[in-house]
Amino acid sequence: MEREEHFPKQTYRNRANIYSPDGILSLVVPVIKGSKNHTKIKDVRISYDFNWQRLHWMSLQACYRRSAYFEFYEDDFAPFYEKKVDYLFDYNQQVLELLLKLVKIKTALKFTESYEAQYPGVADVRESIHPKKGLITDNKPYFQVFEERKGFMPDLSIVDLLFNQGPQAQFYI
Repeated sequence: MEREEHFPKQTYRNRANIYSPDGILSLVVPVIKGSKNHTKIKDVRISYDFNWQRLHWMSLQACYRRSAYFEFYEDDFAPFYEKKVDYLFDYNQQVLELLLKLVKIKTALKFTESYEAQYPGVADVRESIHPKKGLITDNKPYFQVFEERKGFMPDLSIVDLLFNQGPQAQFYI
């Protein structure tokens, strides 16, 4: 995992999309302004100037309370909206470790020690998932809470899959 790159703005490094009654809702973790210019991703600090954690948690509850598995996973996700983590990279790593555990993917996370524009012999997927690019794969539709209003919404956060499919999410991936 890349931790030495400069923080690229408008990416999924600090945002996730969920399905709300009105369509896609983007949840953005705010970063401290000085963290945007030529700051390594591992050094980007999270801003707590406003209570974004409360807003995110209330949004997740409002959007997924009626889903089949929200209550099943609620206690796993609640701490991310209660405790404060200083660095965005650390926050993302903790969330990723939880998600891997919940979908039963066993893998060792390895982190870069220096930035390389290209890694010979390794598939570079750093920019393969980006909010301004189209889907990289076709998503198999699964039941979503607000599907009857707007149809199936692809390219959402994995929490949408987890809250709607529960333990079956691992087979979807």
